[in-house]
Amino acid sequence: MPHAFLPILTRRPLGRAGFEVTTLTLGGAGLGGRYGPVPEDAAVQTVLRAIDLGVNYIEGSPFYGVCEQRFAKALAAIGGRPSGLHVCTKVGMHPARHGDYSAGATRWSVEESLKILGLDSVDLVQVHATDAIDMAAVLGPHGAVGELERMRDEGKVRAIAFAIRGASYHRQAIASGRFDAILIHDDFSLIRSSDACVIAEAAAAGMGVLVGRALMTGLLAGPNPMVSARLAAHPDAAAALDWWRWAQERGVSLQAVALQFAIRHMGVSSVLVGASSPREIEENVSAATFPLPEDIWAEVDERMRRIG
Repeated sequence: MPHAFLPILTRRPLGRAGFEVTTLTLGGAGLGGRYGPVPEDAAVQTVLRAIDLGVNYIEGSPFYGVCEQRFAKALAAIGGRPSGLHVCTKVGMHPARHGDYSAGATRWSVEESLKILGLDSVDLVQVHATDAIDMAAVLGPHGAVGELERMRDEGKVRAIAFAIRGASYHRQAIASGRFDAILIHDDFSLIRSSDACVIAEAAAAGMGVLVGRALMTGLLAGPNPMVSARLAAHPDAAAALDWWRWAQERGVSLQAVALQFAIRHMGVSSVLVGASSPREIEENVSAATFPLPEDIWAEVDERMRRIG
């Protein structure tokens, strides 16, 4: 029998995609091993726990190692995709055809993901890159977007999004009018909010916005970032430490402030978290929904104005 969702998280429209997503959703990079090994059972149980907690969108990619295989095992364990659970994959960074945004590579990648996931269709496909992409190839007559539009007509894809870091690329995507949503990352968090303008422009164009790395790969997850050698070496460690001290002084959860800062922006459809254990997704959902003192937000906003 399909799992029933628990009404914990609120939902917002994902732009022109035609469906709503919970304000906190699950990204698959960590589950697939991008940031270190995660046991298969822990990964599967993380997905199942997310569904139990009401998360209604999971986002994978062939680029994320065995992420989609683990999504498939989780869905198989509950008798298939539950009604109302939205599944996303990405194209353009498949290890076998990395950087190939041609129509042929795009269709091949989506169909490979569908086979692995055990699905006939996905709700969202993101054209994906890290920090550089050939927009002419993506948007051209023989490119990724045109093929995804054909696959949408065939019923294999419900909506199309664009995922990269870089405001100039997102502005080109917005101006094209061919995407239903965008994914931004690293530039809308307590550390740096330079993508706020992109969020506003996308929302004004009727597009959904997904925010990745609101916790900055752990810098804002709660503990003192300097106790971890990995986090202490991060270029933004000093800024994260400043926020950690601020949260300690006020007796509030830094993780809750970081997630809710992103969620509070009404142009944001959802914030993706990269939980890699059931405990982590529980902590994320709790942090995203925990009532914080209303008066801290004026102080947060003032600090963000100074940061820029």
